[in-house]
Amino acid sequence: MGFRIRGLDPAPFRPLFELSDAELKARGMVRKHADSFPGFPCRVTLEDAQPGEELLLLNYAHHDVASPYRGTSPIFVRRVAKEAATYVDTLPESVSHRLISVRAYDAEWMMRECEALPGSDAAALIERYFSDPRVAYLHIHNARPGCFACAVERA
Repeated sequence: MGFRIRGLDPAPFRPLFELSDAELKARGMVRKHADSFPGFPCRVTLEDAQPGEELLLLNYAHHDVASPYRGTSPIFVRRVAKEAATYVDTLPESVSHRLISVRAYDAEWMMRECEALPGSDAAALIERYFSDPRVAYLHIHNARPGCFACAVERA
């Protein structure tokens, strides 16, 4: 059973880079420049930004559903992000080298399972979760800061 991971659509984020720092602040957003690698994972490209790259740090509704598990999270988006990354049956490096939490949800947006583990071990857990027909999709979060990393769907 395969899986697919897609980055976020970059289109809604592009105009935000043209805002002033004051305008971003009024929207609860911050302009950042990566000062280490890894450390600034872009949710569009699913890659860590290189030192010096411009990013926006903003809150994102990653689980915008009618459920107690509705959720928002801070995310980074790189200015250079032009198209959403897609990974099939493999994990982006921005996930595989971090401690992550994987959350399995059913079709009614309720969490059925969750586990924290090294990202390098996540593919086997994804396969196990998707072997349960009640699991509709997964979300991966960076375990330490808790930030949303990406969604996982059946391929």
